[in-house]
Amino acid sequence: MAAPRCHVGAGARWEAAAGTGTGEGTEEEEEAEETEEEEEASAALRSVFPRDPELFADAFPVERRYRLCGRVLRIAQHHGPRLGPAASVWEAALFLCRYLEEQRFDFRGRTVIELGAGTGIVGILVALLGGDVTITDQPVALDQIRENVRLNFPAEGGRPRVRALLWGRDEGSFRREYEVILGSDIVYHPPSFPLLLGTLRHLCGPRSFALLCANAGGDAGARRFFRQMLPPYFRIQLLRREAEEEIEIYRVTRRGGGDEDPIEEGGGTHPPQLGVVRGGAVPDLGVP
Repeated sequence: MAAPRCHVGAGARWEAAAGTGTGEGTEEEEEAEETEEEEEASAALRSVFPRDPELFADAFPVERRYRLCGRVLRIAQHHGPRLGPAASVWEAALFLCRYLEEQRFDFRGRTVIELGAGTGIVGILVALLGGDVTITDQPVALDQIRENVRLNFPAEGGRPRVRALLWGRDEGSFRREYEVILGSDIVYHPPSFPLLLGTLRHLCGPRSFALLCANAGGDAGARRFFRQMLPPYFRIQLLRREAEEEIEIYRVTRRGGGDEDPIEEGGGTHPPQLGVVRGGAVPDLGVP
């Protein structure tokens, strides 16, 4: 973007006049020249920064469309200090959505809960794919999620539920053993890790699995959560890694008494019991 024209002050003009040897001029002429140049500078600034209050509001909404799984999702994002990071669709959420699309997950009739949903894009996609979905986040984010649910479900049927869930406090009011737990970009704030761990332990039963997508780039905290905090209680499998952005998708299941190695490095594939449609069959989503 080009910068506005520079304001040349009266002092510079006097130096130029002195160099020519004239040195003539009245105070009225000086004031007129200054006023003229100030008006020109103001006009230049207005051309760069239009007087549109929406541009400088504390919050401003945008609506974007995302094509996923053969559907077009409309997602409103209310950027501003009130919602902070919860206002945006982050790359980890899109990476998880594309993974579900690529692997052709089948969620029909399955109980699903999304944690720390932000815009709700992941849970909304899964609900459109037939899941019985509950989308959760802190209370401040719920209005944005409800708006996005209405945008993508004009009719009442099939709409996901939207509920507040403060980790470490509210999970007791939720059922145990959801079949699928989803989370994207929720592992980034180390003080919240023990609370998230407790929430996962409540929601995950023996036949549950979680798909957690995290940005591990330059963040030792996320790696510590998956490699140190979860393994005493869960079996961890790395399903997919995006090298450039350093985004990782993990499959998390409750550990059984006979598990020897709680951490497994995946090769970009996963067992069929995760609900992938292969050859027209619809295998069970649960973990045997």
